[in-house]
Amino acid sequence: MNKYPSTNIEVVNPRPTVEIHLPDGRVLSGPRGAAVGDFLQTIKTPELPPIVGAVVNGELRELTYTIQMESTVRPVTMGEADGMLIYRRSLTFLLDAAFDDLFADATLTIDHSVSSGGYYCEVSGRPALTDEELNQLETYMRQLVEQDLPFQKREAPLNEAIAYFEAKGQTDKVRLLAHRHKGYLTLYRLEDHQDYHHGYMVPSTGYLRWFGLRSTNGGFTLRFPRKHRPTELLPMPEYPKLLVAFRLYGQWLDRLGIANVGTLNDAIQAGRWQEVILVSEALHEQHVSEIAAQITARHNQASTLDPVQVILISGPSSSGKTTLSKRLAIQLISQGITPFPLEMDNYFRNREDTPLGEDGKPDFEALTALDTQRLAYDLRRLIAGERVQIPRFNFKTGRSETGEEVRLKPDQVIILEGIHGLNPALLPGLAVEQAFRIYASALTQLNLDHHNRISTTDTRLVRRIVRDARERGYMARETIQRWDSVRRGEKAYIFPYQENADVMFNSALAYELSVLKPLAEPLLRQVPFGVPEYVEAKRLLALLEWFVPVSSDFIPGNSIMREFIGGSTLKDFKLWHNQ
Repeated sequence: MNKYPSTNIEVVNPRPTVEIHLPDGRVLSGPRGAAVGDFLQTIKTPELPPIVGAVVNGELRELTYTIQMESTVRPVTMGEADGMLIYRRSLTFLLDAAFDDLFADATLTIDHSVSSGGYYCEVSGRPALTDEELNQLETYMRQLVEQDLPFQKREAPLNEAIAYFEAKGQTDKVRLLAHRHKGYLTLYRLEDHQDYHHGYMVPSTGYLRWFGLRSTNGGFTLRFPRKHRPTELLPMPEYPKLLVAFRLYGQWLDRLGIANVGTLNDAIQAGRWQEVILVSEALHEQHVSEIAAQITARHNQASTLDPVQVILISGPSSSGKTTLSKRLAIQLISQGITPFPLEMDNYFRNREDTPLGEDGKPDFEALTALDTQRLAYDLRRLIAGERVQIPRFNFKTGRSETGEEVRLKPDQVIILEGIHGLNPALLPGLAVEQAFRIYASALTQLNLDHHNRISTTDTRLVRRIVRDARERGYMARETIQRWDSVRRGEKAYIFPYQENADVMFNSALAYELSVLKPLAEPLLRQVPFGVPEYVEAKRLLALLEWFVPVSSDFIPGNSIMREFIGGSTLKDFKLWHNQ
């Protein structure tokens, strides 16, 4: 018997129109098969950040995506991370196309990010661009923007794409694509220029109105907005120490014979992965030793009334600060200085006392998430030679617990690591001469190719996903959910102070995403479809597809990588003795 006898169900032809449902409850109706960008044009207002993409039925889509059936749609703007990625990726294609038109015999490399909003770029095959040439390049880019030229997208057979890049002499892309498992490649075209890009693009050059070019230390910086001010270019400070750190890593890659992910994959498949791992680790150890030598020289030259008392190690999340502090301690002992490592994370307040951010959620990255009064009190007593009960923070319970009771020997130096290590508000009474400041971060310079860079932020996020699952019991969805808050804290409390460091330590390892891949992929695949974090998990999975996996068997027990994948011989390593 029909349960619904009054319901008339029949086969009909599709209506010529279709509806999309927006998050605020509005419903838009338009022609079936129209691009989602055409629908969203009707809600565009000057007060809102520019719309550059959309989430359609739970999937991130370009504005050219056609709506064939009733859908839920959330606009993606330049005021959010996914939107800025789309904008910046499109802007680099515009830059590359304009550069190729004007300087066809030279090679442009889009290298690393700049915290104020930008990518540092280098030119090879000819002298560095003069100011006049840089102005010419920027003017030409703006002309292409005014013409509002389309970015045309197509899926090309993989062998056709490889042949195209071979003909162009782009061996970095050819090597990368040789390891691709899918039989096709998505290519974008701007007039006569064709390239692939790791992710989505805006529909046309007319969207790319906010950018600038600035000469920087032998190269130049492609400037673009940050998501919190999506239509403005922020002032760009000088960053000479950061550039030195990146260039040192470039020298390390040269020693390894690895210029990009394609050559890394070649080395792994040729059986060179043990060499890559061990030489990478040796370069890290050499740098730690050099930092220890600098500290020793300053300590020995200091007056007896005001020697170095504290070594401050700062850096963004998942930079390997804890392992660095312990490796540095061992090197200092070998050079005659007795260190006392103190982890700033142990001074977290109980979870219920954590301050709330602007979104109303706990802000674990804020300086006030730490019990700075107790930290300063404990430091003063330790330096004075008193016995101090050190706290220990339990990340699983979210509470501060009683740690060890310790007292420093007269010649000991404190190593204090944590994200706020270079923040003047952390220890305002500490004299400059009493501290040696180290900035640590995974400053990735190993990119997919000359034009498709790997974000330092992505490397750290993958590290954190693996570590959080193993040590803190978090699902990948939870780590991704917290990441935006982590990033806000870094921009507010870390990056503004990085150039104040006495030295920078780059914790990136050429091989690390190859090792993290088999650990991270199962965690990312557990993020369910339909939740907001799914889009980010899918993007990270697409990034990891480019890497050939490698075993972690030859990674030393004291490696930075062991802090994230487990098996660190330094996890329970202690250098002090109770007195």
